[in-house]
Amino acid sequence: MNDIKTAKFAIGQVVRHRLFPFRGVIFDVDPQFNNTEEWYEAIPKDVRPRKDQPFYHLLAENSESEYIAYVSEQNLLEDDSGEPVRHPQLQELFDLGSDGQYAPKVRTRH
Repeated sequence: MNDIKTAKFAIGQVVRHRLFPFRGVIFDVDPQFNNTEEWYEAIPKDVRPRKDQPFYHLLAENSESEYIAYVSEQNLLEDDSGEPVRHPQLQELFDLGSDGQYAPKVRTRH
């Protein structure tokens, strides 16, 4: 039986990478690794994360661009800078509250 861990971070939370200079807003969480082996093997072995932990989908940004990132929990830290994230897809998925937090948009189903 797999020992699936509870996610430490939440949808809408702003996080930053522990090793690399990027940050982003979480828009989805996988309870454990759920990407391709090719993607996993492309990560240098000395920094390759364990698969038995939550992985987060981020609307990410660095100083040069915006993109989607897939990051293990062990490589994330809470971003407490208070700076807004500039990713162009943020407005599609989130509303920015008066407290500066990102809240998932409420979607109506027919």
